[in-house]
Amino acid sequence: MARKLDLRSGRPVWSAYRAPAVPVKASPRSARCDVLVVGMGVGGAMAAESLTAEGLDVLMIDRRGPLKGSTAATTALVQYEIDQPLTLLSKQIGRKAAIAGWRRSRLGLVNLEARIRDLGLDCRMTPRPSLYLAGNVLTPRALEEEAAARREAAIPAHFLKPTAMRETYGIDRAAIRSQGNLALDPERLTAGLLLKALERGARLHAPAEAVDLAHHGDSVEVGLADGATVTAGRVVLATGYELVDIVPRDRHRIISTWAIATKPQKRALWPQQAMFWEASDPYLYARALPDGRVVCGGEDEDFQDEEQRDSLTAAKTARIAAKLKTLLPQLDTTPDFAWAGAFGTTATGLPLIGPLPHRPRIFAVMGYGGNGITYAQIASEMIRNWAAGRSDPDEGLFGF
Repeated sequence: MARKLDLRSGRPVWSAYRAPAVPVKASPRSARCDVLVVGMGVGGAMAAESLTAEGLDVLMIDRRGPLKGSTAATTALVQYEIDQPLTLLSKQIGRKAAIAGWRRSRLGLVNLEARIRDLGLDCRMTPRPSLYLAGNVLTPRALEEEAAARREAAIPAHFLKPTAMRETYGIDRAAIRSQGNLALDPERLTAGLLLKALERGARLHAPAEAVDLAHHGDSVEVGLADGATVTAGRVVLATGYELVDIVPRDRHRIISTWAIATKPQKRALWPQQAMFWEASDPYLYARALPDGRVVCGGEDEDFQDEEQRDSLTAAKTARIAAKLKTLLPQLDTTPDFAWAGAFGTTATGLPLIGPLPHRPRIFAVMGYGGNGITYAQIASEMIRNWAAGRSDPDEGLFGF
């Protein structure tokens, strides 16, 4: 039913920190539920927590297990800034729709922070400013125009000239500074959400693989690899970058990406530990961890296959370390961790979230681009509305 991918390789930095264990049961025998969630990464976890908060009977399956897919490979720069700048997105889909997408992303981030605090999740969340550095996509002049466009859309943005950036951050680039983005531990976030869903009665089964879906008028029959069947009122596909065959494929592509993490070096960190990323293609991005490690990634290119991706890891991570050293010479950029992963992207930088065409009981979450965790929050809000029979104001913007 889905293309199976080795979603990551190497050793992601999150393996150095212990996330809470999430208990699961073996593959279910024939079962019934209000909603079946396929996938136990951050997207599935957010969906399950939202659905159980709505009082629905939720069953989850994953062919690997909790947190064993792409979630562990994310660098978790949780931002509201969409990969596609507002000025460029406006030319693609119109200014009104572009502003709606940016505003919903910002609202999603505000809601995510409130959600984490309300649930008392220990995911080491810390608000951080974000710096969007001038690059080969947006020159300093274009970056200044981007900041003005955001402010006109009531999205705060402050343009900093290279002199101000040097004085404040030690980085010799023009940039847009934004406030209120989040740095967090994605594994702890995902585990915390899954445990909260469990507390409310969700049933988690792994390894359990869906191999067939049959959409009926009032239910969906899901066949599992071991021959069992789950009958669900609705199904949420939160399978990340392993694409289910029935999900339309014409608006996105899969990208290979690489990342490193340095040794702890708190005294060498830049002011405010601001997250930063470049207005370039490919772009470099970085953040600091609470113990002083620096996580940095980039060098993205079209995905070919796992062997091709992994054969490039040594060269790609060396290049990332060199770029980071050029930007922040005071850092020791020698990789202590290095890994490769896959992620999806769309031409607009917006996610694809909503019921599938002609299958209104099957909802797909494709929170693609650099805003995956923010988009997972938005998807969970839309899923909760969908399961309760309510409309969502942005279902036309993100839908298939």
